[in-house]
Amino acid sequence: MEFDETYWDNRYKNGTTGWDIGHISTPLKTYFDQLEDRSLQILIPGGGNSYEAQYLFEKGFQNVFVLDLSETALSNIQKRMPSFPKEQLIHQNFFDFEGSFDLIIEQTFFCALHPSLRKAYAEKMHQLLQPNGKLVGLLFDFPLTEEGPPFGGSLQEYDSYFSPLFKIDLLERAYNSIPPRAGKELFLKLLKK
Repeated sequence: MEFDETYWDNRYKNGTTGWDIGHISTPLKTYFDQLEDRSLQILIPGGGNSYEAQYLFEKGFQNVFVLDLSETALSNIQKRMPSFPKEQLIHQNFFDFEGSFDLIIEQTFFCALHPSLRKAYAEKMHQLLQPNGKLVGLLFDFPLTEEGPPFGGSLQEYDSYFSPLFKIDLLERAYNSIPPRAGKELFLKLLKK
């Protein structure tokens, strides 16, 4: 199966979005709550309905950009938050996107990509980050199978993709996952080398 624009848009149209918890996840909220610089350029790739973008925007972060293949997901954000700048909702393939950001947020995007794209994902994240930029978010920690998305993985596997390009500040079991994901998430904070 090809996980292309039509596939993802149909998932949003049909409401088959089991990864969507309907609110910001606790680990990301906790991380966002300690950020002080409201001028940060922030990207949320594969952002979907992006409650993360909503939370940040409502806290005064004006430079938040959501990138997604699904027009339906981006339209859902616009309907939910009419004041969110439409030009910051970007309908494009992540691997074709160009930009420069201080912070990129990972929330159920990595696990949605076919595992064959993981090395390219790490390289693209490195390219999109400004010097000293950070990639922060959550990765699933359960065995990788051919069934997905979501596709799982392990700390050792993730380390192999990221350590050549990033200083790993944090890559460990999330202590404050929502109950259905407890013990199945790793929190990551990577600094661009």
